[in-house]
Amino acid sequence: MHYKEAIRIAPTFADAYSNMGNTLKEMQDIQGALQCYQRAIQINPAFADAHSNLASIHKDSGNIPEAITSYRTALKLKPDFPDAYCNLAHCLQIVCDWTDYEMRMKRLVAIVADQLEKNRLPSVHPHHSMLYPLSHAFRKAIAGRHGNLCLEKINVLHKPQYPYPKDLSASNGKLRIGYVSSDFGNHPTSHLMQSVPGKHNLDQVEIFCYALSPDDRTTFRSKVAREAVHLIDLSELPCNGKAADKINSDGIHILVNMNGYTKGARNEIFALRPAPVQAMWLGYPGTSGAPFMDYIVTDGTTSPVELANQYSEKLAFMRDTFFIGDHWNMFPHLSEKIILENKDGVKKDNIAVINTVNVNSFLEKIPAVDQLVISGEDNEGHPPIKVPVLDSSASVALNNMVSQGQLHVSINGISIVNGLAVNQIQPKAATGEEVPTSPLITTRSMYGLPDDAIVYCNFNQLYKIDPATLQMWVSIIQRVPNSVLWLLRFPATGEPHLADAAAQLGMPAGRLIFSPVASKEEHVRRGQLADVCLDTPLCNGHTTGMDVLWAGTPMVTLPGETLASRVAASQLETLGCPELVAHSKQEYEDVAVRLGNDSSYLRNVRAKVWRKRIDSPLFNVKTYTNNLERLLWEMWRRHERGEGCDHITHLARKQQHHNAQIITNGYPETTKN
Repeated sequence: MHYKEAIRIAPTFADAYSNMGNTLKEMQDIQGALQCYQRAIQINPAFADAHSNLASIHKDSGNIPEAITSYRTALKLKPDFPDAYCNLAHCLQIVCDWTDYEMRMKRLVAIVADQLEKNRLPSVHPHHSMLYPLSHAFRKAIAGRHGNLCLEKINVLHKPQYPYPKDLSASNGKLRIGYVSSDFGNHPTSHLMQSVPGKHNLDQVEIFCYALSPDDRTTFRSKVAREAVHLIDLSELPCNGKAADKINSDGIHILVNMNGYTKGARNEIFALRPAPVQAMWLGYPGTSGAPFMDYIVTDGTTSPVELANQYSEKLAFMRDTFFIGDHWNMFPHLSEKIILENKDGVKKDNIAVINTVNVNSFLEKIPAVDQLVISGEDNEGHPPIKVPVLDSSASVALNNMVSQGQLHVSINGISIVNGLAVNQIQPKAATGEEVPTSPLITTRSMYGLPDDAIVYCNFNQLYKIDPATLQMWVSIIQRVPNSVLWLLRFPATGEPHLADAAAQLGMPAGRLIFSPVASKEEHVRRGQLADVCLDTPLCNGHTTGMDVLWAGTPMVTLPGETLASRVAASQLETLGCPELVAHSKQEYEDVAVRLGNDSSYLRNVRAKVWRKRIDSPLFNVKTYTNNLERLLWEMWRRHERGEGCDHITHLARKQQHHNAQIITNGYPETTKN
């Protein structure tokens, strides 16, 4: 390496250490990069770039406080340092430090405007752009600059254009679909789509999954490998040119980009255009801004046609929502529940809950003595929903187990596991790789939640919260007596900032409760304990939204104009609960407050969500895959006919219900079209 030679010649050359650190970071040698940056700073403590580079290592490692310190040092040494400023702003967003928030947002916008005007690579990453009050043109341009960077990188390969199959004769009439992702493993993307490859009609299509990351030895990876038939590990082909050669030689008709600008992406492969049709799908909540991506798989609620100018791609609408979750397969034990009386004899469907894959077998050993009716007959003619209630002696034994911190207790020959102990008792069930083999108990007391309170929750990472959202949440808590707001320490360093900000906005004392981040299964299961989920309008809970709806908890959302702010509305419409989609800040608060104060309305809405997560298309992976396949066929037929790319909207079930909205300083306003 040239930098090593420079260091040998001049051992006190700080620039060489910093540059070598950059190279090592690109090679994923994080520890080596860290040491290089620290040595550069030791040689030259006033070296702003080295402090910023060191900060980036801390940021990527999740050490946000250290990253903030290093970025601030860099900016003291070099005040006009856009990369350091924008990365510092993102770190502060992660921990909800909103000091001088409005000024920070204005400066971010000004930095991006200046960089775009000068045709520089913006310091705001495409994946972060939806968090800031940027125009759609700016967001698309930021993504476009990153797409152009990929084109610049592949131009040095001087590769000729690939030949493409003109028809399906070489594949015996089958459409060859290639899914490309770094997340075939224990990752939220696989938690959503791991069953999709195996649900395709393999008489009509041939599925290739191209993994950009090594095998992590989880069942998520092995399931995709087994059911896709073809899983090709491109992590063994670090050269993008050779990876693209492999895809082209496989005769792929439609290549699907599941990363966008997320960690592990190799968009250079798509820039080489190894397939005749290339589409964005699922893993990235925004446009690629790139000329080499033809379509984005979305839906009429998430991406209304009147907002098509946000996207460089043509819109390809799914029949229902473009989002999917594998919850039926991963968490079948949450499809039903048994409840306990609490220590005061109160019966409620979300104070203390038992989940098991076979409720009938459980009740044969530990009979229910009562049924709690959680809804009457609805207007669609569904019978009342009734949940079995265990007798008081079993309830006492189980509540005692929880209060004493025991791992499990045996009643009538059935071992019931403390829901906090799944990591210890069945680790693969904790990650979602296996279904729990024992019944699990989950109680509000495990998380310090009052049994008699209305519990509002949000389980997103804290960066999705902004001052306008917190103001709405505080207002809701103020208007609903005996309510609490349940959030996650995601990260823990965000808790004090958020608690201080909430107090300044008037949050009553003791009404904000934080819990640690949990393993996947516990994360989904404990969502049953909340009464209502309050979605984050800035950037919705996407996977988290699916998780909380599978737990049977209603979610109130407020769509804006960005894709990331409209996913929850799409999920709720597919679920059949459009009444939970607000059109204004005031309506968002009013819907949430009515759910908190009107017990009959809350009971009916909760029952509706509980029923429709089973009956609606939202969690039906087979129906979803059939619809996705139909959409991909339409893309191919257009190409085969030589028609070129255009929006594909006619396969959608219906036009989107809600007017597109714009968020200005967190306050939505209806767009005039």
